[in-house]
Amino acid sequence: MTRVLIVDDQDDIRAGIRAMLLLDPALEVVGDLSDGLQAVPFLREHQVDLVLMDIRMPGIDGVEATRRIRAEHPPALVRIIVLTTFDQDDIVLAALRAGANGFLSKTVSPAELVAGITEVVAGGGALSANASAALIGHMADSRTPVVDRELLRRFDVLTPREREMVVLVARGFSNEEIAAQMFVSPLTVKTHVVRAMTKVGARDRAQLVSFSFRAGL
Repeated sequence: MTRVLIVDDQDDIRAGIRAMLLLDPALEVVGDLSDGLQAVPFLREHQVDLVLMDIRMPGIDGVEATRRIRAEHPPALVRIIVLTTFDQDDIVLAALRAGANGFLSKTVSPAELVAGITEVVAGGGALSANASAALIGHMADSRTPVVDRELLRRFDVLTPREREMVVLVARGFSNEEIAAQMFVSPLTVKTHVVRAMTKVGARDRAQLVSFSFRAGL
């Protein structure tokens, strides 16, 4: 059973997310909060596997709330997916750098939301196509992109196949879509991506994407 905490300032949004999650017997909503300030105290008193975090909230926003959660709870204990209607590049980058494990739009279907939660809890990362596009836009619009040389050196140890798959992951393709393009099985793609994550020191798929952009890949 995966224990989920919902953090969103809109009552109807929290109710809607709760209703979607109730469709899967493997998920349990242990609480829903109306602002980010309540998140850390709640986690101190309740066992939570995954937080669905809104970005725009009163008090502190989702990025700051994510940062405060990470100060006390490492990714191995609590996973965080940012849910928002905003896909601006600065928000996506800030959320990932604060410690989010995934970034999904509030417009995802129930099946997509559950699939994203399942992927993140299993150690992967969910990143919507819009969020990937925002990261690409950030790099394209930057007049003088700053390449993190240390991260770039980490990617040098990847095989050409692993590097190619990382680029496709960063473009927002799923394992199934990458498998179709490269004429391999989704399991093979997952294996290569996991190896790439290990080699570059990424905690999950979402951070792998963030690293690849910061490295100028």
